[in-house]
Amino acid sequence: MTNFTGLAAPLAALILCATGWPPAPAAEIAPRLVEFESPLAGPQALQGYLRLPDGPGPSPAVVLLHGCGGGWRGIDERWGKRLAEWGYVALTIDRFGTRDIPSACTDGLPLSTLYDAYRALNYLVGQPSVDPSRVAVLGFSQGATLALLAVERGQIERSSKDKFRAAIGFYPPCGGVKGSMTVPTLILIGELDDWAPANACRNLAEGRDDWGMARDKDNGIPIAITVYPGAYHDFDVPSFHTPQMLLGHHVEFNESARDQSVDALRKFLYSTIGRQERPR
Repeated sequence: MTNFTGLAAPLAALILCATGWPPAPAAEIAPRLVEFESPLAGPQALQGYLRLPDGPGPSPAVVLLHGCGGGWRGIDERWGKRLAEWGYVALTIDRFGTRDIPSACTDGLPLSTLYDAYRALNYLVGQPSVDPSRVAVLGFSQGATLALLAVERGQIERSSKDKFRAAIGFYPPCGGVKGSMTVPTLILIGELDDWAPANACRNLAEGRDDWGMARDKDNGIPIAITVYPGAYHDFDVPSFHTPQMLLGHHVEFNESARDQSVDALRKFLYSTIGRQERPR
């Protein structure tokens, strides 16, 4: 391990400042289980894991949405912890637990969960540790579709006075998304994904429908997309190091794609919500 002494320490600080990567603060050792109201779903409250970065707030924040199989604790461990280490408040919500939904991989997206991202956002903006003007939504698979729908022009986005400032989708099924986005949006997906085909997301990003025809995006903010060669669905899940078939679909961890997605996510978040605007 290198120790910076003398003039080396100021030089290192200048380099970090110039590249836009401040030293990552330490995250809480363990996440905190929180509950917040879900008024459109009746008396049930949603729950989730909240992680806070070290240091003074308020900080930018990210809402994380799991896929059709649940696994929200795994999302928190893989990504919530990492986000807190980068200096973000991370709230990974459980969309299924209080609704007694074991899985939603065969019955489609549960309509009761459509507004969950904004319920989480409304909770976060009331926390003194969060900067309400710098919150992003990050989803995985079915949760990625929800993340895209949350920032697409329409009823869901209009449902809340508080707004997300960026959205990221890991391998989302893109077929049901229209593409008129209200904020910067990033899609990260594997070229060989047979559960959420990359071509549908390419068409979405390029303003075409699934038949190659032009889509009216109402002058929405462009969608950025990165397609990872050789990568399948769930490429960021180390437990799928040995390839598996789930409901007829190939899932497999891909270390190279995962590492590249870590870098892409960090840069995207920094460019959208990580930098606080200077007072004019």
